[in-house]
Amino acid sequence: MRFLSPGFLFALLTIAIPVIIHLFNFRKFKKVYFSNVRFLRNVQIQTSSRQHLKDRLILMARILGLTFLVLAFARPYIPGPLQNKGSQNQVLSIFIDNSFSMETLNKEGTLLDEAKRRAKEIASAYSLNDKFQLLTNDFEGRYQRLLNLEEFQSAIDEVEISASRRDLQQIINRQNDVFLNEPNSPKTNYIISDFQNNLLSLKPVLLDSSTAIRLVRLKSNHQPNVSVDSLWFSSAIHKPADSEQLIVKLKNNSDQEASSIPIKLFINKEQKALGSITVKARSSATDTLFFSVLKGGWQNAELEITDYPVVFDDKFYFSFNVQQVLPVLVVNGGAENEYLNSVFGSDPFFSLNNSSLGSVNYSSLDSYPLVILNELPDISEGLSQQLQAYCKRGGNIMVFPDLNNDQLSLKKFLQFVGTDVPLEVITSSNSVSVINLQHPVFKGVFENIPQKMDLPVVKKYLRYSSLNTTKRQNLLELPGKVNFLSEYRFGNGKVYLLAVPLKTEFSNFARHSIFVPIMYQAALLSIRSQNLFYQLNSQQMIEFPKITLNPNQNLKLRKDKFEAIPDLRQNENLSQIYIADQIKQVGNYQLLKNDSLISIVSFNDAGSESDMSYASDKELRNNFVGNRIDLLDPEAGSMVSMIKSVNQGSSLWKVCLILALLFFAAEILLIRFYNKLPLKPLNN
Repeated sequence: MRFLSPGFLFALLTIAIPVIIHLFNFRKFKKVYFSNVRFLRNVQIQTSSRQHLKDRLILMARILGLTFLVLAFARPYIPGPLQNKGSQNQVLSIFIDNSFSMETLNKEGTLLDEAKRRAKEIASAYSLNDKFQLLTNDFEGRYQRLLNLEEFQSAIDEVEISASRRDLQQIINRQNDVFLNEPNSPKTNYIISDFQNNLLSLKPVLLDSSTAIRLVRLKSNHQPNVSVDSLWFSSAIHKPADSEQLIVKLKNNSDQEASSIPIKLFINKEQKALGSITVKARSSATDTLFFSVLKGGWQNAELEITDYPVVFDDKFYFSFNVQQVLPVLVVNGGAENEYLNSVFGSDPFFSLNNSSLGSVNYSSLDSYPLVILNELPDISEGLSQQLQAYCKRGGNIMVFPDLNNDQLSLKKFLQFVGTDVPLEVITSSNSVSVINLQHPVFKGVFENIPQKMDLPVVKKYLRYSSLNTTKRQNLLELPGKVNFLSEYRFGNGKVYLLAVPLKTEFSNFARHSIFVPIMYQAALLSIRSQNLFYQLNSQQMIEFPKITLNPNQNLKLRKDKFEAIPDLRQNENLSQIYIADQIKQVGNYQLLKNDSLISIVSFNDAGSESDMSYASDKELRNNFVGNRIDLLDPEAGSMVSMIKSVNQGSSLWKVCLILALLFFAAEILLIRFYNKLPLKPLNN
C-alpha cells in the first residue's frame, strides 16, 4: 500500500490526545457523606468495572477514528502495474471500431459517436506529455504515428463509418507496430467497440506482457435485423429482352420472425421488380423476382430491402452483362456447312463467321466465345498452338471430324488439349443409347421426358479412346459407352468432341430435333460470365479475359468521383486484378481502360456485420493469452476517474473516511447510551 499525500501521516501524533485524556483523569471528585456504606460496596465495585470498560471502548473508538481520518487525507492506494514505471511519459494506442455495426443506436446516439467521445475522455485522463495513436478499421498510414493530445483530439473528429473490418489479432499487431520506436515507455492498448462475435480471432491473441490491454465495451439497444445474404440468376445467360429470374436469399439475424420484408429491384436506377418475403427467426428464406432487360451491355443492379432501424445492410449491389450479339467462328475444311449456317443464321442474336482453313485470323480468336472446327483434313502446327492458347484462356472449341482422311493431325491436336484421341472409323450402323440430361446443355430443352426417346442414328463414326475420365463428361453415348458427344475441360475453356461430321451420309444428327438446342446451348454456355458481386475485406483477386495495355494506357476503377488504379498482373491465359484495400465503400464500380468500359465490378460487405451477436466477457478474456486484460464499462461511471483509478491502482481513501465516521459515531453512541444499560442484580 502507498500514499498519494504521505505528509498527512504526521497527523497520527494526534492519537496521543485521547490517550493522555484517558491516562490522566482531570475530573475533580466531590465527597458525599453517608451514614452507612455497608450496602454500597458491591454497587461500587460493579459500577467501577463498567466505567473502566466504557473508557477503554471510547478510547479505542477515538484512536481508530483519528487514525482512519488521517489515512483518508493521506490517500492510500494499492499500486497498479503502471506505478512501477516511475514518471516516464506513457504511449497509448486507441482503436475506435468504425465498422457498419457501430451505426446502431443507444441512448447516447450512434455507437460511433459514443466511441469518439469515450476516446477523448480516455485521452484527457493522461498528461499533455503522453503520446497517442489513433487506429480504425481502415488501418490508414497517416495514423501509423504518434500524436500529441491536441492532434489526437482533432483526428478523432475525422473518423467515419467504413466497410473495413479487422479481428482482435490484427488490431493488436497493428497497435504494437507503433510501439517499436518507444521501447522504454509504459504502453497501453485501448479497444473501443461493441465487440461483435466477428471481432474475435480464430486463434487466441498473443500479447506482449509489457503492454496493458483495456477493452471498452459499448452497448446498443436490442435491434432485430434482416440482411441480403446472396442472390443468383436461374440462368447465367442474358439476352436482350429475355425474361430473367433472380433468386434472392434473405437472412434473419434476430430471434424474432420478420414478416413481409419488402424487396425492390433496380436495374440502371430503374425499378424492375417488387416482392416481399417472411423470414423465420435465425433462418434464411428465398424469393424469385421476374423482370426483363430491354437493352444489351453492362447492367448496374441494386437490390433494396426495407428493414428499420438497422439499415446499413439494406442495399445489395450486383452487375451482369447482357450480350448484344454472340459471335461464332466456323473454320471449314471445305465448303460452308448448310446446317450450321441455318442454325446460327436464323437467330439475329448469333453472328456467324465462316473462315477457310488457310485464312483464320489468329489475333481475333479471343473475340469468339465458340470456335467450330468443321471437317478439317489437316490442322497445321500454327493453328494447333493458337487453338490451345485460345482454349486455355477460356475459349470453347467444337470438333466435327473429317472421316474421309487420316486422323493424324487431329490426333496430335487432341493430345495437346488433353482429350481422348481417335482410334478407328467404324462403318456399322448404330444409334445413340444414352443422353445425359443432367448436363447444362440440356437444361430447359425438354418439358417432358418420354420413356423411349428418339435419338440420333449413325451409319459411320469415329471411335475415340476412353482413357481420359477425369476431365470428360459424356453428353451422348453409343452402346457400349462409346463417345458420341463429349465435353472436356482444358485450361479455362472446353472442348466438345463429336464422333460424326454434319453430313447425312454419316448420321442424321444434323437433321435431328436435338441438334439445334445442342448447338444453341453450347454457344450460349461459351459466354464468359463474371461474378455478380465480390466481397470487401478480403484479399480480392478478380480474373478477366486477357487485357492488353499499351504503354500509355492504364486500368481504373471508378465510382462517381472516386477513382483507383488496381494492380494488374498477367499470366499466360488471363489477366488478374488485385484490389487490396483500395475499395472501402460498397457499390458498383466501372473498370475502365482509359475511358473504355471493360466491365462493371460490384462490391458488398462480407455480411458478418449484419449478425448483431456480441461476445461475452468470458469469451473476450478467453480470446487473449499471455496477459491480463481490463474490461471497462462506460456505464459504470466517469471514464476519466476509471482510467485514473486503473492507472494509479485501487484507491482506499473513501474506505478510510467511512471507517473514521463509523468509529466517531460509535464513540458518540458509547458516551450517550452506555450508562443507561441495566446493571446486573446484586447478590445478598
